[in-house]
Amino acid sequence: MADSAKRVQKHRDKMKAAGLKPVTIWVPDINAPGMKEQIAREIEIINNSPDEKLILEQLSNIEIEGWK
Repeated sequence: MADSAKRVQKHRDKMKAAGLKPVTIWVPDINAPGMKEQIAREIEIINNSPDEKLILEQLSNIEIEGWK
């Protein structure tokens, strides 16, 4: 096994011992054709939402003291 593979395996073993597991997620590719336009459309929808101001106020009032 190559040194890099050994390091990766050691790291994975350590994480597993800590009770964690690897998870793969798929996310949008911002370089895909049309993606930047889609993002702009969605931002426009959010910005024009009558609930946006209320949601932002609620989020800013959340107590984060003690969070890590």
